[in-house]
Amino acid sequence: QVRLEESGGGLVQAGGSLRLACAAAGQTFTRYAMGWFRQAPGKEREFVAAISRIGTSPLYADSVKGRFTISRDNAKNTLYLQMNSLKPEVTAEYYCSAAPSSLVLTEARLYDYWGPGTQVTVSS
Repeated sequence: QVRLEESGGGLVQAGGSLRLACAAAGQTFTRYAMGWFRQAPGKEREFVAAISRIGTSPLYADSVKGRFTISRDNAKNTLYLQMNSLKPEVTAEYYCSAAPSSLVLTEARLYDYWGPGTQVTVSS
């Protein structure tokens, strides 16, 4: 089992940047493929980005390509999401997720563990 906790959310103006972090505790971090998802009020949870357990082969939702970067530091058991050129439409609760897999996963149903989320609000 792995426990996840996100941090780094907040209120930022359009065009600004935020860096989310997800600290993992429990079993060996490198067992897990990791992902970021988000959920806005009244909408379903949607995929944002994912990365392999060794930090390769990142995948992104089309809506964030070129603006968001996913990375991980396995020595620190931490996953990151650098978000640049933020727009109001990305306002949502952001969740990190983990799955014991060698693949890069984009579907929420394939992840076993979730953090409680961190709120990102972008004002216009």
